[in-house]
Amino acid sequence: MASHRRPKQPSRARVTVLTATAAAAVALTSQAAHADPKPTKSEVKAKVDKLYHEAEKATEKYNGAKEQQQKLEKQVGALQDKVARGQEELNTLRSGLGSLAAAQYRSGGIDPSVQLFLASDPDTFLDEASALDQLTAKQTESLEKIQEKQRALAQQRKEAQDKLGDLADVRKTLGENKKKFQGKLAEAQRLLNTLTAAERAKMAEEDQRASRAAGDRVDLGNEAPASALGAAALRAGATQLGKPYVSGGTGPNSYDCSGLTQWAYAQAGASITRTTYTQINEGTQIGRSALKPGDLVFFNNTSHVALYAGNNTVLHAPKPGAVVRYESMNTIGSFQVGVRI
Repeated sequence: MASHRRPKQPSRARVTVLTATAAAAVALTSQAAHADPKPTKSEVKAKVDKLYHEAEKATEKYNGAKEQQQKLEKQVGALQDKVARGQEELNTLRSGLGSLAAAQYRSGGIDPSVQLFLASDPDTFLDEASALDQLTAKQTESLEKIQEKQRALAQQRKEAQDKLGDLADVRKTLGENKKKFQGKLAEAQRLLNTLTAAERAKMAEEDQRASRAAGDRVDLGNEAPASALGAAALRAGATQLGKPYVSGGTGPNSYDCSGLTQWAYAQAGASITRTTYTQINEGTQIGRSALKPGDLVFFNNTSHVALYAGNNTVLHAPKPGAVVRYESMNTIGSFQVGVRI
């Protein structure tokens, strides 16, 4: 006789597991459908270029803080030397007064006024009008010199302390700006890493096509330079073609944008300041149509500077990963102003 068994019902635990699995599959499918698509090469390039511009702004602020730090360090050093010399002079004056007191003691006792000085501050002593009558002319002169030296020394110490406070603030700003531009560069690198090796190679090839490095022929036209100084600076800059861009670089092995322009003018015999924000005030400002070879050219709200080379072309240190090169002004960003040194 055939057996008629009812089919076994799935356990409640099994139903729960199957239901959870199905729900997870639906959720993953939904997330995949709504996930942001991978950015295209052109989108990555646009974001990376933007990050490089932001990094360059932070770099120039870093350069400015570093320049200020160096000046303050020199000022603090000079003040500390001055304080040390003043202390030596004060010690010599006090020693002289001590010798006077010793001589008085040997001759029959120390003058009460000298006793008062040796036991207290000269300012307090000289404020005691009754004591002045007891001083000899020599004692009065010595005490007044000591008082004057002490006051000068106190002022110098205060100036040195104030400068040290300023220096601490500048060092803090320096660290913040360094962290900022390093963060922007790291973010740009993370974006670049989302591309395939082939896409990165293609981007590098396109970037090179937009510029011309050391050995390439460049049509700079035959524009006359603004001055012998400008011509000399441009010639000096051209000797650095192919050297890498490095944030904070001032040569001779690497450069950032303002480091290159400062170096080029230094070789021509002119000292200009370190940052784009100060170089823009170094000379006479001119419009784009008036540019001559050797002029400084500023872009992107003073975050970038280059040397005008002629025929709408500049020589500059462009951005991380690139080298000193010639480049069309049309590819760099928004023109701001030219400056003739």
